[in-house]
Amino acid sequence: MKLSQFKFNLPESLVANNPSEQRDEARLMVLHKDSGKIEHKIFKDVLDYFDDQDVMILNNTKVFPARLYGNKEKTGATIEVFLLRELNKELRLWDVLVDPARKIRVGNKLYFGDDDLLVAEVVDNTTSRGRTIRFLFDGTDEEFRKNIEILGETPLPKYIKRKATAQDKERYQTIFAKHEGAVAAPTAGLHFSRELMKRLELKGVNFAEVTLHVGLGTFRSVEVEDLTKHKMDSEQFIIEQKDADIVNLGIERKKKICAVGTTSMRAIESAVSSGRMLKPANDWTSKFIFPPYDFSIANSMITNFHTPESTLLMMVSAFGGYDYVRHAYEVALKEKYRFYSYGDAMLII
Repeated sequence: MKLSQFKFNLPESLVANNPSEQRDEARLMVLHKDSGKIEHKIFKDVLDYFDDQDVMILNNTKVFPARLYGNKEKTGATIEVFLLRELNKELRLWDVLVDPARKIRVGNKLYFGDDDLLVAEVVDNTTSRGRTIRFLFDGTDEEFRKNIEILGETPLPKYIKRKATAQDKERYQTIFAKHEGAVAAPTAGLHFSRELMKRLELKGVNFAEVTLHVGLGTFRSVEVEDLTKHKMDSEQFIIEQKDADIVNLGIERKKKICAVGTTSMRAIESAVSSGRMLKPANDWTSKFIFPPYDFSIANSMITNFHTPESTLLMMVSAFGGYDYVRHAYEVALKEKYRFYSYGDAMLII
């Protein structure tokens, strides 16, 4: 398939800048693959589509406050440092993106916080905006993390044209987030409230958790027309044996296996056994899923509405069928569904 096949015009007014008032009250579009029917619901209605012993696979990664603002030595110029991932805990080496990049060179010292709570030194150039920095900090790892927590800002995507608030700290995080390491939320999971989880549980739905630490590579734009030539960035994922067992039992029972979000889907599709079952893993994946693709584990999926020409839209099109998903997006635009991280949801069954 070609990149141009995933183009569509998205009005600025449909980009969600804020979450819905209640987590489970965003809108929900339901796509029925067998009949081609489309329904318009509220997210909490997801309860009506799942039964006893069905399985939902959740990504329990936790977003950390990855966006730091500081000053450059000598000039005092304001700089933004976006923490991507820790490269070495002992040396406090981090892979980061910097802005404005042209002003930040190897050897520069960067200061964060009113009383220079953290100081870092640029030790390498990795890409045009990428740098490796070393934090010059003598305290414990716990103290270091606390300082990041104090200084860091919730890493809202750039298309949300406002400053992050205290509300975002809670709402740009799933209620089942456990393992810190993501620089973006697994957004399909943001719609689950505690009450909805309880009601699904009472109905007999089983939850399996995977961890995939979402990096910015998930959102990196595709710059080649021939999709087979696009390379995804690697992201770390972990699947425990107990969670693989829950999923595999659901497969054996011929139940609904629902991947909650593209990140959960990418994790499970990166750990398929020769018998097309889910296996435990602790690995990195750069799997890129686009049509046509034969899915092995999930037979249903919850996702948000994605950016034109994004790898996320490509995966959803592979799962739902290109023409059907294309039509659903036309309906979503007409019905004014809200798009992106804080937007509305889609269930494909």
